[in-house]
Amino acid sequence: MRRYILAGNWKMHKDAKEAVELVKALIPLVKENKEVDVVVGPPFISIPAVVDAVQGTNIDVAAQNCYWEDSGAFTGEVAPPMLKSSGVKYVIIGHSERRQFFGETDATINKKALALYKHGLVPIICCGELLEEREADKMEQVIETQIRGCLKNLPADKMRETVVAYEPVWAIGTGKVASPAQAQEVHALIRGLLEDLYDKDLAQAVRIQYGGSVKPDNVKELMGQTDIDGALVGGAALKADDFAKIVNFQK
Repeated sequence: MRRYILAGNWKMHKDAKEAVELVKALIPLVKENKEVDVVVGPPFISIPAVVDAVQGTNIDVAAQNCYWEDSGAFTGEVAPPMLKSSGVKYVIIGHSERRQFFGETDATINKKALALYKHGLVPIICCGELLEEREADKMEQVIETQIRGCLKNLPADKMRETVVAYEPVWAIGTGKVASPAQAQEVHALIRGLLEDLYDKDLAQAVRIQYGGSVKPDNVKELMGQTDIDGALVGGAALKADDFAKIVNFQK
């Protein structure tokens, strides 16, 4: 039985003071929930303060990106060992906004995953198609290309703990959401690709999140799908009450 993982990607919102206020408001709302993994993803600059604030709670912290080298002349980048030392557990890589605005590719996402494994960090690897790709009946091709490229040569023992996030680009921040059936179709596709790349046992173990305008009023139906194991939440994660309702969808 896969354990649900509900993660909030705060994107470029909340300074350190606001980030601590948000997570402190969230803590009492989710502290009784022992059935799911709860993750918050603040901006880099707020990570140390948020890590301190969640000490001793059931909330883990994710970074929103990383670089694949341990150190060096890479101005503006943050290395996996830096994130590890800051108390981060998860790192989101390959988000569509990183692909769209910063030129990330399946190959660079793959390098980041390998670098994260080296330092005991858990990647949340994102994939998803554009609206025009879906309308052109290229969804399956796009997802397969991304999954095979991002997961190339990732060792099975590490992949088992990795999280995959399916985020249809057309549903991110738009208010549109894939229907539960649409989301399940792609999650099942991804699980099938994992079986092809590894084996059935591993494919059944990997957690696959859905992301794209997840809200308190649609989370329960989405999470009820066979192959959906959690959510990567954007806007609704910026309000403690809303994100708590998503985390506590089983209550």
